[in-house]
Amino acid sequence: MSQTSTSPGAVGTPAPDARRWLTLGVVGLAQLMVVLDSTVVNIALPAAQKDLGFTNGERQWIVTAYSLAFGSLLLLGGRLSDLIGRKRTFVIGLIGFAGASALGGAATSFGELVGARALQGAFGAILAPTALAVLTTTFTVPKERARAFGVFGAIAGAGGAIGLLLGGFLTQDFSWRWNLYINVVIAIIAIIGAIFFVHSVVRNGPRPKLDVPGTILVSAALFSLVYGFSNAETDGWSSPLTWGFLAAALVLLVVFVLWQRRAAHPLLPLHVILDRNRGAAYSSVAIAGAGMFGIFLFVTYYLETTLKFSPINTGLSFLPMIGMLVLAAQLSTNIFVPRFGPKIMVPFGMTLATVGMLILTRLGVDSHYAADVLPALLVLGFGMGSIMPASIQTATLGVEREYAGVASAMVNTGQQVGGSIGTALLNTLAASAATSYLASHVPVSAAVAAEAAVHSYATAYWYGAGFFAFGAVLSVLLFRRRGHGGAHTAAPGGSAHADAHSNDEPVIAH
Repeated sequence: MSQTSTSPGAVGTPAPDARRWLTLGVVGLAQLMVVLDSTVVNIALPAAQKDLGFTNGERQWIVTAYSLAFGSLLLLGGRLSDLIGRKRTFVIGLIGFAGASALGGAATSFGELVGARALQGAFGAILAPTALAVLTTTFTVPKERARAFGVFGAIAGAGGAIGLLLGGFLTQDFSWRWNLYINVVIAIIAIIGAIFFVHSVVRNGPRPKLDVPGTILVSAALFSLVYGFSNAETDGWSSPLTWGFLAAALVLLVVFVLWQRRAAHPLLPLHVILDRNRGAAYSSVAIAGAGMFGIFLFVTYYLETTLKFSPINTGLSFLPMIGMLVLAAQLSTNIFVPRFGPKIMVPFGMTLATVGMLILTRLGVDSHYAADVLPALLVLGFGMGSIMPASIQTATLGVEREYAGVASAMVNTGQQVGGSIGTALLNTLAASAATSYLASHVPVSAAVAAEAAVHSYATAYWYGAGFFAFGAVLSVLLFRRRGHGGAHTAAPGGSAHADAHSNDEPVIAH
């Protein structure tokens, strides 16, 4: 039996789903699993390399196989949730991600591990945008929606640091394989929760069709983009594979946009991303993603190679940052964003992150964690906690329900592309800085090599600060002021929405 629940005194206005907070817990688990996977596996790589016997040159493919599949299939994964239903797509994503993780954990060869990582990326591309779309369509009351997105944003920002902590613990006390098996445990809990707490929707009207040419174009474009930046990280910017794939990505993206303007059933309707507030939110997520890699990657290097921290102590070192991020996310969503809006909060967070990066540039070989590293991590944590919830909430605000999945996928695409760009650029710049330092300090001793490493990290922090400073300026210019329109303005051919909760609500199947 199907029925529409209505709130008292509001005829035809759907009441909030009674299971919504349990749904948030399930979605949070899925998001945590996807986000922490990017760093938890990195911690396990040295142990996996020793066990399976692959080379340093092959090692990058454990990370690249995942990012290529994940990045290129995100928009398709988001659109699938619009086409076949959020609950069904969510469960498929969870089962597939768990299965791929189990295959990776049981891998006996390099090829098996790479194949499992690619499968993980493919199902992650289905799971990540669907989780956000479930959240977007479940929380319809503005105040509760803000609170839910505060939790989601905190997980999105802190998941990488949690992965460092969990990865260090599992690798040191168990086996590198448990960095993959842990996903199976999380997924089983999330699958049970999804079956009971994520509601099914009875579709009204004809089923929308998949834009096959658009899907092929954008998947090829995103594959080329991620591969180009990944290749730049290993072979340099002058490599034909680097600039060839980046050029192909640019051409394919232009063709994709032209096709979306005339497609009868576009994969990504252009009005979704051309709204000024949503465009600002997607840009902010991408820039924050690029800068975040400077925090996790190079601070991890510094703690382990310069300060000689163990993997688990390195993970523990990020806990204060996680705590500050969660605190900032809750303050932002419950107090600051409702009062000031993203035009104030996102630039504020970007500015704090810039300051945190500048503090990191002062680190030396004789620095100490408590006096020198910790203050920077606390500032960065509060900055990221101010950026992510406001950006993610704005990125999905006011989108028509039938496009909630693909709009959510754009958030993940921004994070993935931003992370790929940040990793490639910062690694290349850091490597060049180390080479230049060593060339100017001959003969090279162990002390000089240590100084060169710290100098290279500082170079990465300076450019990371530049990313965040650019993000602060861009978000000030792009986000609308309060009361001057927003992401909920009318889309072409559609009606204006006062908020996401004013969209047509689903019929809940009880």
